[in-house]
Amino acid sequence: MSARHKLGGYRKMSELLKKEREIVIPGEILAQGMDFLPGENTYRENDNIYAKALGLVYVSGRVIKITSLSGPYVPMVGDRIIGKVIDITMTGWRIDTGTAYSGLLNVKDATTRFIKKGEDLSKIIAIGDYVIVMITQVTSQRLIDLAMREPGLKKITGGRIMKINSHKVPRIIGKQASMVNLLREKTGCEITVGQNGLVWVRGTPEGELKAEGAIKRIEERSHESGLTESMDAFLGGK
Repeated sequence: MSARHKLGGYRKMSELLKKEREIVIPGEILAQGMDFLPGENTYRENDNIYAKALGLVYVSGRVIKITSLSGPYVPMVGDRIIGKVIDITMTGWRIDTGTAYSGLLNVKDATTRFIKKGEDLSKIIAIGDYVIVMITQVTSQRLIDLAMREPGLKKITGGRIMKINSHKVPRIIGKQASMVNLLREKTGCEITVGQNGLVWVRGTPEGELKAEGAIKRIEERSHESGLTESMDAFLGGK
């Protein structure tokens, strides 16, 4: 989105640099030019409008605002989450997703292997196990359908589970997975970040502790710009 306006006899381009609902961090430039006006959680400096908070971009007419990321996690189709098995039914497993929504993982969506009628499903996934699953449907009755057949979706074995604020997940992952890849590289751990705020870390005991400390540090400093670079230094640089 762009427009032109006159300034001192010259025509200067105004341009919106972020998409609607794009996640931004403090200090990011949202728009250039005087055709746009700063709204909630934004400010102007010279010709640019900047973000003041971690949140989602919204544009209403000429006004740009940011809705701060706060409140409970809201499940969305396509999200990958980590959940705990709390019950086994005739057709699959009931998963605690850490939300007000109850998750259901059907046998046919959990494995490609043939399951005999009456087979003990606890031999496949037991109560208390954690799983990495994808949300395939969210109903108005607060039910979530889950699947576990794509690459990276599986029953978790070993390692540790930690809980973070779900709204800090984008910072733990980073743009184009830059932050989580840095964490994997510097700690030697396998790391999966669920959109619901559960994180699985598996590596050596020392690596797991290092990763957990780093993730907590990112969560605490999520409002800072240049966080990937500062975490690189914190974890020992190159």
